[in-house]
Amino acid sequence: MISSIHFPKAAEEAFAVELGRFLALADGVAQTEQLFDLLATFAMNFNCPWIAYGTLTTDQRLSKSVRRDPPVLLNYPDEWQKRCFKMGYERIDPIIKTSRKRAGAFRWSDVYKDASMTEDERRVFDEAATFGLRTGISVPLHGPHGNFAIMSFAQPWDHELQNRTAIYLQLAAFYFHLKVAKLEDSSGVGEGPRLSLREIECILWAARGKTSWEIGKILDISANTVNFHIKNVKKKLNAASRTVAAIKAIDVGIIEL
Repeated sequence: MISSIHFPKAAEEAFAVELGRFLALADGVAQTEQLFDLLATFAMNFNCPWIAYGTLTTDQRLSKSVRRDPPVLLNYPDEWQKRCFKMGYERIDPIIKTSRKRAGAFRWSDVYKDASMTEDERRVFDEAATFGLRTGISVPLHGPHGNFAIMSFAQPWDHELQNRTAIYLQLAAFYFHLKVAKLEDSSGVGEGPRLSLREIECILWAARGKTSWEIGKILDISANTVNFHIKNVKKKLNAASRTVAAIKAIDVGIIEL
């Protein structure tokens, strides 16, 4: 766990100003994606260009619900997202494993050095580094009924985050989590997104790792048409990439692999 320390006065004031600005702006936000963008901007002040947030359940899978999209928000490099999805790294992700046992923020480097880590789990960290996620911290955000979320902040270099930086990121993560829960509750329960048959076919094959060109050949349509349908799926599922769209489509029961 990242311990608290006494900050130099000037540094503490600077961090407090940045956190106060984030809280003030976030308080007036009514959409989860806008809130995520604000947090991403806040994290950039601490040299963390990559952030990720996801809610999980006791079986390590994203919460299943056909009525509401589960909050899954991240700006990790697209190629790393595709790699994780293709390899099924969510099943051996050491961040998820560690978060279930921790109550406070922790450094990835500490997890990597843990004697209980398996070679497969270390490989996830090693591969992440090759895609630009070299160091970072994760914040477990536990909730009722065994549900919890994880917020991660990553950097593209080997320099570790200072304790005072990590503490302010952790505070921002706690507020973000509470705000997301509030926004999800206030949005009410509605019908799940409706996808056309062609959209379902395209996102299914995308989930199986096929490119737009390959999907076009399978379905006898052009790659541009495939991209059009996947773009619609991304919009309906509120996903920033086809990888996230595929994850959400599986999670809410639209497709099965």
